[in-house]
Amino acid sequence: MAGHIQDRWYKTETDANGKPHKVKSDRYGSGLRYRARYVAPDGTERSRSFPDKQKRLAEAWLAQIAADMNRGQYVDPSAGKVTFQQFATQWLASQTTDPSTITAMELRLRLHAFPHIGARSLSAFQPGHIRTWARTLKDSGIASSYQRVIFANVSAVFAAAVDDGIIARNPCRAGSVKAPKLDARKLRPWTHDRVVAVRAALPSQYATTVDVGAGSGLRQGEIFGLAVDEVDFLGGVLHVVRQVKLVGSHLVFAPPKGGKLRDVPLADFVSYALAEQITRRPPVEVTLPWKTPDGPPVTATLIFYSRERKALNRNYFNMYLWKPALVEAGVIPEREPGKRFAKSREHGMHALRHYYASVLLDAGENIKALAEYLGHSDPGFTLRTYTHLMPNSQDRARKAIDAAFGVAHGGAGAVPVAA
Repeated sequence: MAGHIQDRWYKTETDANGKPHKVKSDRYGSGLRYRARYVAPDGTERSRSFPDKQKRLAEAWLAQIAADMNRGQYVDPSAGKVTFQQFATQWLASQTTDPSTITAMELRLRLHAFPHIGARSLSAFQPGHIRTWARTLKDSGIASSYQRVIFANVSAVFAAAVDDGIIARNPCRAGSVKAPKLDARKLRPWTHDRVVAVRAALPSQYATTVDVGAGSGLRQGEIFGLAVDEVDFLGGVLHVVRQVKLVGSHLVFAPPKGGKLRDVPLADFVSYALAEQITRRPPVEVTLPWKTPDGPPVTATLIFYSRERKALNRNYFNMYLWKPALVEAGVIPEREPGKRFAKSREHGMHALRHYYASVLLDAGENIKALAEYLGHSDPGFTLRTYTHLMPNSQDRARKAIDAAFGVAHGGAGAVPVAA
């Protein structure tokens, strides 16, 4: 057993013969009787007090401390007194990932976690507290995919506290705690007519953004960051090397999502559209900081830019150009006076990527190639997202057997002739 137990109701005195005797102390009968003490791995003394008749509990506590030390699982009991919000704030400040990612995480925690679990000490969390909070999250009405992101951010904070030795377990990973489930709804890509209608509703100087999104699968920020020297008209390739991002209120250049540079096949249709765009509205040089607002300046000759000849801001573009185009194309209803546009998360520019994926899959492109064109690091993610859009395997099997036996597909009553 680590340490020792002090009985504060008695003290030891030596009589005239030099023999020790236990006598009542000045604290006899008042306060907590037993004080269990031990030396922590960092050399500091730790203690916990127990009431009268609970000496065995004090001994069991010290025994558990000793066992945790031997297993390398010791957690300082006082460290867990820091609140979830305090630790999460410190943890965010120490992150070295993309600044926009940190900003987004801080916003999610501030809006959806701190008001509910922020004031509780880390050591006081039980799985029940997380289950209650997860239910509150579900009842808030936000999208299930967003709930999962918030839950993952909270779990990451607890995981960091475990790594730092502040708590022993992550309550988000308890067996009785379930992460929010994704809706069973399957992605429904736009039709070709809808793509054409939205393109026609955009101002002419921005209509070609639809061609690049639907014809090459680029993300919105990658379209905004596309420079003229990254379009290989002769080789038929788009080099995707940057995007325009918002970090707080500042525009910056940054690598594509996940830092994944890639080459995308440049279809003739997209090539002609870009050539016409460049002729009609010559590209301009735009300088932005790299990755962070205080990063080194980088200059690119952008194909798409604002009236002020600056990089496009997604907030402005989405609110004043894209959503009015959705209204004109009949995708979403008109905005009522004094109110916001109807929610249209599934109809953002990302819908053009889904359209691109659906076209390639329908044409028989394989998942691995599609994942590379879309910039997905994991083809499994691409498969999970678009598997329901792939041609039916039963149809392919029937056609393959018919072709092998020389039967015209769709011919009624045809009988294969034996060789």
